[in-house]
Amino acid sequence: MQHAGGAPLPPPHGPGDGPWTRQAAQHPGHPGPMPGTPPIPPRGPGHPPGPAQPGPAQGPAARGSAQGWAGPAPQHAPGPPSRETTGHVQLPPGGPVPLPAPPADPGTGTATLAVLLIGPAGAGKTTVAKLWAGRRRVPTAHVSLDDVREWVCSGFADPQAGWNDHSEAQYRLARRTCGFAARNFLANGISCILDDAVFPDRPVVGLGGWKRHVGPGLLPVVLLPGLEVVLERNAARSGNRRLSDEEVARIHGRMAGWYGSGLPIIDNSAYDVETTARALDDVLARSIASPPAW
Repeated sequence: MQHAGGAPLPPPHGPGDGPWTRQAAQHPGHPGPMPGTPPIPPRGPGHPPGPAQPGPAQGPAARGSAQGWAGPAPQHAPGPPSRETTGHVQLPPGGPVPLPAPPADPGTGTATLAVLLIGPAGAGKTTVAKLWAGRRRVPTAHVSLDDVREWVCSGFADPQAGWNDHSEAQYRLARRTCGFAARNFLANGISCILDDAVFPDRPVVGLGGWKRHVGPGLLPVVLLPGLEVVLERNAARSGNRRLSDEEVARIHGRMAGWYGSGLPIIDNSAYDVETTARALDDVLARSIASPPAW
């Protein structure tokens, strides 16, 4: 092939073991093969490529340097990612979560905890749980059952439309998901606080399920302000989290069954969020030293 001037065009750059490489070594102006480099055997049609030949000069960059021009820098294939850079997550061992050892510091200190915060709608469970988790000196996660239930977008069984088999099945599924998340966090040294409106008179969706999914080391605490406070907080809500006043009063009345249950109860009617979070930490420290029977 020739261009307009009549001089032959150089053949295109091909693979390193192609004919252009072999011809370049025989070009009149080429200095010849480098010392110690074995000759490249010819390959004709029908001959499969042989094994790579060892030598100090391999690849386009090395051949280019032998001809007096600088080729591209060699590319290094990426190695396997290290565990330090990929956020390795250890799976839970499968056993129940044990009770933590009593902390040496005031409050819960640096103990790894699994907490269940119980209360009616409007008690402030989610807000208090988030603040308590964020103020701890050790890694602590917050998992809200309502948030997990609302992962279901199409076909969400809203309990406000009535409690039925469909809504109960989604509740059970969300509770198992939260339990697995809690065990996984705890297996990796991260405390976890869950919140749920658990009724004392509904064993189907009661504490027994949480105990099965998380373990006997789960520490339940009831957050139960007065009815007037709950109604006021519920009125500030929006969307499907806001309930009717009648429903709020009904739920609050059923929550009164926790009195006399042996579980620690915090009446946060006169507390702000920060004061309630500190009260929660104190109650949990006492629960670690003397676990409630449930």
